[in-house]
Amino acid sequence: MTISSKQRATLKTKAAALPAIFQIGKNGLTDELIKQLDAAIEARELIKINVLESAPEDKNELAQKLAERTGSIPVQVIGSKIVLYRQNKDPKKRVVDIDD
Repeated sequence: MTISSKQRATLKTKAAALPAIFQIGKNGLTDELIKQLDAAIEARELIKINVLESAPEDKNELAQKLAERTGSIPVQVIGSKIVLYRQNKDPKKRVVDIDD
């Protein structure tokens, strides 16, 4: 899935109000974390992740790896935060409208 720059801007605006619901620290990306992230993206579509200084990888690299492993789109990497988006396959379960 690809998104337009207008849709990305809409997602960034919506993500600004969201709290970070996950943290990535010294353990980096574990299979359990990926499963939890995948479930959260399925339920919420748009999530924010906090990357701690103790994380073994750069936040930009983490964003790309997370997007690949969860089938999501990295919307934004700003400061220590990563924002990911994946539209729910079921239109009835969609939470985020990116066509504002």
